[in-house]
Amino acid sequence: MTKKPASSALSERKRGEGAKLVYDILRDDILGLVLPPGSPIDEIQLAERLSMSRTPIREALVRLAGEGLVTTLPNRSTVVSNIDVLNLHTFFDALTLMYRVTTRLAAEYRSASDLEIIRARQAEFAAAVDAQDALAMIATNREFHAAIAEAGRNPYYTGLFCRLLDEGRRILRIYYSSYNDRLPQRFVDEHEDIIGAIEARDIATADRLAKQHADQIVLQIQQMFSRDRRQQISL
Repeated sequence: MTKKPASSALSERKRGEGAKLVYDILRDDILGLVLPPGSPIDEIQLAERLSMSRTPIREALVRLAGEGLVTTLPNRSTVVSNIDVLNLHTFFDALTLMYRVTTRLAAEYRSASDLEIIRARQAEFAAAVDAQDALAMIATNREFHAAIAEAGRNPYYTGLFCRLLDEGRRILRIYYSSYNDRLPQRFVDEHEDIIGAIEARDIATADRLAKQHADQIVLQIQQMFSRDRRQQISL
């Protein structure tokens, strides 16, 4: 059997994995606010940095655009999408409603296997909190609530909720940064309480806990945006 040259194998790896590599790098930089809203994405610079053609970079940008993380301008340049601060209240309205609806339905329709999945996602979230890994907290929090939505047996609610969770990832990053990525243990405990209500099929309690969970996130973010950070300069 003839062994392929290393350069050929590397070329095949890049063709198969290049777009994912670019996607992962840019997504982490965008979600981590290393690339803040409005930052330009330079395809040529990225190609040189990663030693690959622009084709996988463009494929990654298409995927990121589909997730609302980047925007292609009329001149065909690409920038990191802005966070629509003026309309955050409408986002929070929808997010809070989906927290409540999906958690209520999970309490009503969950199965034993659903609970196993939800607990596994909770263990991953708790580990990310313990490690103070913000990007892992964002990802595992998303999967925890997506698992709850799946347990509710309504794919339309699940789809909408997952879309909201994905769109809110940068907002969640700001939320975690307000605690310097040292998320208080009570937020892990809140997840545990929600699981308990779902397990007990206590729909009213599940609804109440889900609303409280959403409310404290919204309040913390609103307080961050309203904080007066002006410098007091004597003239």
